[in-house]
Order: sequence, then C-alpha cells, then structure tokens
Amino acid sequence: MSSVADWEATPNPVKTNRAGLIGKPVDRYEGPLKVTGTAPYAYEVQPPSPPAYGVMIGAEIAVGRVTGADLAAARAAPGVLAVWTHENAPAQPPRGTKAHPRSSAGSRPALDGDRVTYWGQPVAFVVADTLENAVAAAHLVKLSYAPETPNVDFHGRLIDGVDPPGEKDVEVGDFEAGFKASPVQVDETWTTPIQNHCQMEPCASLAWWEGPDRCIAHTSVQMVKPAQHGLAETLGIDRDGVHLMTRYIGGGFGGKGQTYDDLTLAALAARELGRPVKVAFTRQQMMHGTIHRPATLQRVRLGAEKDGRLNAFSIMTWTHCHSDGAFTEHASNFARALYAAPNRLTGHRLVKLDLPHAGPMRAPGEASGTMSLEVAMDELAEKLGMDPVQLRIVNEPPVDPENGRPFSQRQLVRCLQEGAQLFGWDRRLPQPGQVRDGRWHVGLGMAAAIRGNFLLPAKCSFSVDAEGTITVRQGMTDIGTGTYTVLAQIAAETLGVPLGKVVVEIGDSELPPAPGSGGQFGAATAGSAALAAGVNLRRAVAELAVGDAGSPLHGGDPEAVTFQDGVIALENRSETLSDLIRRTRPEGLTVEGEIRPAQDAQRWSTQTYGAHFCEVGVDVVTGEVRVRRMLGVFAAGRILNAKTARSQLTGGMIWGVGAALTEGNAVDPRYGSLIAQDLAQYLVPAHADIGDLDAIMLDEVDDKANPMGIKGVGELGNSGASAAVANAIHNAVGVRVRDYPITPDKLLAALMARGL
Repeated sequence: MSSVADWEATPNPVKTNRAGLIGKPVDRYEGPLKVTGTAPYAYEVQPPSPPAYGVMIGAEIAVGRVTGADLAAARAAPGVLAVWTHENAPAQPPRGTKAHPRSSAGSRPALDGDRVTYWGQPVAFVVADTLENAVAAAHLVKLSYAPETPNVDFHGRLIDGVDPPGEKDVEVGDFEAGFKASPVQVDETWTTPIQNHCQMEPCASLAWWEGPDRCIAHTSVQMVKPAQHGLAETLGIDRDGVHLMTRYIGGGFGGKGQTYDDLTLAALAARELGRPVKVAFTRQQMMHGTIHRPATLQRVRLGAEKDGRLNAFSIMTWTHCHSDGAFTEHASNFARALYAAPNRLTGHRLVKLDLPHAGPMRAPGEASGTMSLEVAMDELAEKLGMDPVQLRIVNEPPVDPENGRPFSQRQLVRCLQEGAQLFGWDRRLPQPGQVRDGRWHVGLGMAAAIRGNFLLPAKCSFSVDAEGTITVRQGMTDIGTGTYTVLAQIAAETLGVPLGKVVVEIGDSELPPAPGSGGQFGAATAGSAALAAGVNLRRAVAELAVGDAGSPLHGGDPEAVTFQDGVIALENRSETLSDLIRRTRPEGLTVEGEIRPAQDAQRWSTQTYGAHFCEVGVDVVTGEVRVRRMLGVFAAGRILNAKTARSQLTGGMIWGVGAALTEGNAVDPRYGSLIAQDLAQYLVPAHADIGDLDAIMLDEVDDKANPMGIKGVGELGNSGASAAVANAIHNAVGVRVRDYPITPDKLLAALMARGL
C-alpha cells in the first residue's frame, strides 16, 4: 500500500484537468439508453432461448413451521413446469457455507427448511412457461402452518436490548458528572420507524446454464463479487463457474447490497429445467422479502455552559434486527466526530425480533441519528437564547473530538455560514409562531450534516484500440448514481480524448474487481482505481511513442509527452493516438491499475460535511406541513460531475423530507407483518410535496482521502435533512414531535396539548 505522501506527490492528470472534463455537468453516459428504454435491466435481458418464469410464495405467519403443502392443483395447472417447497427443492449447502475460504460471501440457500422466521419469507416456488401461468398456479398452492407467537414489539422489548456483537459503549471523560454539572441541559428521546427502500426496479434475476458447471446470471445487485461468490457456494460449483452481470440497476440504496432468493431460485430452476428462468419480487414481496431500515429509539443528552459550549454529550440508540441477525443501525456513531465536548458517551443496544431482516439503507446511521441530535441542538439553542447556527460554530472542534486526529479537510463552518447567507437565515425570527402567510404558519429550521469517508481496494483496466477508443473495464456497478459517467470523464481527461471516444463496461464478475456501489465509497474507490489504470496506460503510450522510430516523438522524454484532443505531443511534434496504436499495436494495448487504502490514512479524520436550511408552512387546522424552500451546502472533496453529484444530494434531501413527514412502516402485532405493503400505503414525497430545492457544493480537494481528492456525496444529502424540516416546524408553530414521521395527527395532538 502507498502512503498519503505518495498520493500527493504523484503526477496526476485529473488534478491539472487540462481538458476541463472533471467537475463539469456532463450528461449521463447511459442516459440515451435509459430514456429510450433500451438499457436492459436484469429481468429484461434476452436469454439465448425462451425463458420460464418463477413466482415465489411468502409465508403467512411470522414464526413457526410449514407443516404441509397441497400442491396437486398447482402442478396440474396450465404451463406449470415445477412446484417446490422445502420438501422437494434441490439440495443446497447450509447457509453461510464457504467451500472456497476466500469467497467474499457464503451460500444463501432457498427453501432450505420448514422453519419460518419472518412473515413473507419465501416458502414455496412455482415455475411455468409464462408469467401469467406461474402467477395463477401460485394461487393454487395451499400451505399449512404451525404458528408460534411472534416477538415483534420493539418498544415493549427495549429492556432486552444487548450490546451488538463486538461492541461496547464509548465514553470519553466522565459523562454523568459533566452532564450533572452543566447549567443548561437537554434530555429527550426520539423514535424513528421502520423504513423500506422502495427502489423503482424490484429485485429480479435471470439465469441459464452453459453446460453442467457454468451458470450465467443477470441480477439487480450493488456488489458484484459477493453475489458471484455467494451464488457459486449455493450451487456447489467453482466461483469462476458463475458469470454474474448487473449492468443496469434501477435504484439500490443499500437494499441491493446483497442478493435474495430470486437469484438462488432462478439459478436452481434453470439447472433443473434446462432452460433460462426469470424470477422477480413483486412490490408487495419487496417490503418483507428484502431488508429494511430498522426502527430506533434514541436518547440524547446535552449539557452546556451558558455560552453554549458543550460540557457533556451523549446519544444512545436502541435498534432492532432479525432474531437470527446482528445488523445494527449505528445511529450514534456519526456524532463522535461532529461536535467538541470533553465528556462524551455513545453506544447502541440491539433488540432481536421476529421481523424480516434489517440492513443498511441510504446513510445508515446518519439518516436516523441526525433526526435526534440535530433537533436536540436546536432545543439547546432555544434554551440558551442562541442562534442554532452560532451554537454549532461555538462547538466546532479543532481536531477529531474522540480520537484526537487532525481533520484532513473540515469545512462544516463554511457550509453553515455560506448556507445561512444564501438562504436568508438572518430573517428568521427566534420566537416560534411569529410569521404568517394566509392560513400558513411559516418557520425556518436548519441542521448540520456529516458522513464518513471510505476507500476500499479496487482494480480497473484501460484499453486503447487502433481507432483511438479508450475502453474502461471494471467490476463496478451503477445504481443510478452516475458511475458510468464519471468513469468516462476520468478516462477522457487522463488520456486526452473526447468523451465520445470512451467506452465503459461495468457490472460484470469477469471484469477487474471493485467493491461496488454503497456507503458513499463508490466513486472514490472506483475512480481512484480508474485513475491508476489511466495513468499506467498514459505512461505505456508515451513510452511506446518515444521508443518507436516511426513516431514523430521518437527519442523524447516520455514524462514530457502530453495528451489532448486525441493527439499525443512532445514540444512541437505530435501524432494522433489512433495513428500510433494502429502502427505499433494494431491489436490494441491494455493495462491495469489498482487502488488500496494508504498505510498512513488512519492518521487523519476524514469526513464529508453539510448544512441544511429549510422553510416550511404549517396549517394548524389540518396539521398539514409543506416544504416551501430547502437549501443544502456541502463539502465533499473534488466533485467529478456537477450534474450527477447535485442529483445525488438533492435526492438525499428529498428523502430526508419524506422521512420527516411521511415515510415509515408499522408492524401488525397480530401477524408480525408490515402494514404498508405497496407504494399506495408507504408514502414517499411526490413532486407536489417539494418546493424550491437546491444543493451547492463547495470547492474542496482532499488529497488525504485518495489520489483523486474525492469523497462521495450519495449519503451526505440524506444526513440532517429531516432534522432541518423538524426544526422549521417548531419555528413555525412552537411544538416538537419527537416520534417520526411528523404526520398531521401527531402534529395536531401536540398543538392541542399546548392549547394551540
């Protein structure tokens, strides 16, 4: 592994940006394919022969056993090719098996036992010649159960919360003493609900076989290698026997960070039937059969001096997971790097329930955690009689407040100050309920945002052919975030060719491995590997030119060769890239590059930051809340594409509005099922719910983060946005609702309790 000093010293064509392609609002590389409907998503790929169609059947109990199955009618239905339950499904290795010790995921068997551990768990499967016949036959499957009483009451089981595996509370100083001694205190509890990912494209898979030991699979997943390895382990074949592709993905948000039974069953059925098989989740099945963001309860305690400086700071989170799981919504972690305070206490408790598996969802931890802390800071500012922006500036730490590391870059204060100025924060009246616009009570609120930066190992290959076309190949994915586009920009800038001369191939297990999309690490990791490959190809081409007697650049210094507009030049000598390759390497030239975290990267605290400002209107008669204006100002390293980055940030902000006002799922205690099971019941913002909204990105290059100085934006926009909405509601009407989402019934109850 290299060091940060090596990154900073290495010549870097992206830094010089001679062609000006880095940072531009370049249109999406794959945009024409998507808007014309010709980008084949997993379920739409055309297999080599007509496919069969599989339909999964979910359990109608939350916990218990499948005791019987009447399959006769389904088997006799038109076009039916197979009907499976745990009794006749193909044998598979036990869950988590790794026959190859270096597999990045273990086996994920489907229909592997009679035990039911959550409502909606796939327990039967029908395959037919058409989707219509498969659906009709699925309705004929009759299952019987031995149900048990489900444990699904999160708030009733908080007392059973335990430390997550391998974790303990983190305390600095003496929190209890510091809090007790503080003259100004906040001690409140917030709750956030279960949330579902609701991607436009449901999880779906297509599989067929080429001989007994090679499976071709198309699926909608964010991480290629774990999906490939996990399927191979499940099928009991060599890892290279699975060729897995995920070239276009209609949204992920963490919910496609793993594979599900659709992939396993498609591959198993294709092998058994000797023909391609397609399997897709319905929208209703997505709500239970895939992961969700777990509910939380968060207690925040802040103790401050009268000048606003924090003496004591604590956020403790209770969250749930599946009875056999350990996923933890780390809603307290982000706070460890946000504000200065000498006495600190943070930690988590895990409550195990008979609910579907919980897992990561956009900005896991920050999205939920800021919904409490950033409102608590607003309440503290109110008690102090201090402006909320100024309170945050007063508590700006000089170094990471928990580990003492210097910040690689920290522009939170600038985000706060510039956002306040642009938004018109100085027009905010501190006393709630002072501004009216007809029937609307108008209020302003703000919140800070933070998200950690990560860099993972990755590889990438660059090729140039006789036409001067650069082909980028990487086992990366694009979940709508713009990966295709930024990789094309990096290639074009590094090799000095027009964007139209770049081909990008990603989402394929046979390409150089990358970690995939998630955690805001995608662009930084994939992009840094692409930069390394581009620099290596640039060097190889330069050496080829100066070493070729037929080149005008012959005998020159390869380090002095420049690349621009498809031309390589040295002083006043030049030739086109295509001429050089056609003459010297007509078969093309390919090189590879890779990135690994720097050995000394842990010397720094590396985060992304932002500040949200929001104006709402509240109708105190109906409880309706309308977001009128919203502004986010963010510092997230070098921006590769202004258009896709802004789209990511504003998308996160809109998600924050939904989490604040409408989004959440409740559990039916009778059945252990989620009540909202489609987008008619699970409410997300529509166009009419969002007013004037904008995101601004500050200039920043963080060379200590990675060679490109980029840090990612995909999660940051969703951090703190909900709290800004909640704080604006309080400024409008003077009440706080600490149980999200802030729906009209809750808001009206709070107003009535205050006599308003």
